[in-house]
Amino acid sequence: MAFGDLLDQVGSTGRFQILHVTLLCIPVLLMASHNLLQNFVAVVPPHFCSAHSNVSQSLRPEEILRITVPLDAKGKPHRCKRYAAPQWHLLNKNETTDYWEYEQLEDVDVQGCKEGWSYNMTERSSTIISDWHLVCDLRSLKQMGQTVYMGGVLVGAFVFGGLSDRYGRRILLLFSHLLMAVSGTCAAFAPSFSVFCLFRFGCGMALSGLGLNTFSLIVEWIPTRVRTVVGTTTGYCYTVGQLILVGLAYFIRDWRWLTLTVSLPFYIFFLYSWWFHESSRWLALNNKPELAVKNLKSVAKINGRQEEGEKIDINMLQESMKKEMSSTGGSYNALDLFRTPRMRIMTASLSAVWLSTSFAYYGLAMDLQKFGVDIYLIQVIFGAVDIPAKVVITVSMSFIGRRPSQCGALIIAGITILVNLLVPHDKEIVRTCLAVMGKGCLAASFNCCYLYTGELYPTIIRQTGMGWVSMMARVGAMVAPMILLTADYITWLPGLIYGGAPILSGLAGIYLPETLGSPLPDTIQDVEERYKGDTFLLFILHLCTKHNIHYNKTSCKTSSPIS
Repeated sequence: MAFGDLLDQVGSTGRFQILHVTLLCIPVLLMASHNLLQNFVAVVPPHFCSAHSNVSQSLRPEEILRITVPLDAKGKPHRCKRYAAPQWHLLNKNETTDYWEYEQLEDVDVQGCKEGWSYNMTERSSTIISDWHLVCDLRSLKQMGQTVYMGGVLVGAFVFGGLSDRYGRRILLLFSHLLMAVSGTCAAFAPSFSVFCLFRFGCGMALSGLGLNTFSLIVEWIPTRVRTVVGTTTGYCYTVGQLILVGLAYFIRDWRWLTLTVSLPFYIFFLYSWWFHESSRWLALNNKPELAVKNLKSVAKINGRQEEGEKIDINMLQESMKKEMSSTGGSYNALDLFRTPRMRIMTASLSAVWLSTSFAYYGLAMDLQKFGVDIYLIQVIFGAVDIPAKVVITVSMSFIGRRPSQCGALIIAGITILVNLLVPHDKEIVRTCLAVMGKGCLAASFNCCYLYTGELYPTIIRQTGMGWVSMMARVGAMVAPMILLTADYITWLPGLIYGGAPILSGLAGIYLPETLGSPLPDTIQDVEERYKGDTFLLFILHLCTKHNIHYNKTSCKTSSPIS
């Protein structure tokens, strides 16, 4: 008997699992709101230098603009320059051609926006851009704000990944809900941009804790046969969350109220999360068999199998997990992700997959204004494309396998992004369609990432592994906004980088073992044996070594050819 048999005995797909998964998935709906909040709270409104103090406000706005602001190189009113003195005589110029000709004279003195900016707030009533004037010389701070948030996600992945393997999934999930609620509330009332970034950093940390522990609590309480469907359902919650964000942002045009709206529900999530059951699989492997048995009996009672649950005792649990428990002596940390040959290869490949997926995903999804389409419409399209993308990846994972699905999604995404570089900028519809296709492939890759990684890492360090790859993903997400700034120097460079990274990582994914239909590994030894049984990987590893290598369970050494 294995742990999966004990789970079947108490009910592996009963009322408990349905309620458990549902309550865990509800907060995922608002995870997308925090991840993509920047698209709406940091909208850059049309802006121009404020008029000189001696300009009468009785003039029409277009007249004030004419005598105050010169034209830029594209023949449009400059956003960051104004005349050193009002050009009153331009009010007498009735013909546009005369005005334009005069505007382009080189002997007119101009200066920066010494008296601030005027904003056209028809799209949003307020944004962090208009409140703190993050324009012109300070325009890079917009991307910096998102980078700081992703830095919080990175730190959270590093911190919460290891802590949850040591102290449990449930307690870290509770703390993450509370941290998200408090940090989001404080960010909504931030008096300055630096304070706003500080609390957004806290939101990022909380998001990592939520994602990592939610997924592990789901996957460790369900049987192998339904992992793909449940994992995809969780992914769809994130997709629906993107659409919810659009609706909230459309009706709530003030950035402070929008931030507060997507943060307050986490107080409710914190309260009902006390009901969650800690993973019995984790409890058994961490020398807490009494609590593991207690939770199994509780699950049996909820599922209407109380008699079967009463038959389970500590001896039965220890007997069922004898092999796993005998291999869990000592403590584990992030170094164990690289200690053995197969774990090393697996972690390196997963790091590349997660980093490039997140890097390209946020490169496409975090600057909606560049498409020249209504930001609400493009966000709906970007969210809706996840629906068919995740259907396709679910079918592919179930019938073709995890490895080809992961690699294929990344390579196709990279190709569509690179093809977009060849499309002229005036072909907005074609460019948007290719971007949407690429984003859909990256969303499918993310969906595969979470399920595939959870199946690859063993229970004893699953959260550490998930934390590590999530941290790598946040490195990609942190760098992605900054790459956009390179377009000021070479317009096609961001697209080349965003497209090339997924293709390279898709090739790296061939070093991962297939997990379709396989039980969850509980120990590092299980992982080593899984690699040993993957003849394709052994062939690849054989080609990549200078000498013939013989692999045993925990080490490798030069000897006879691989059989």
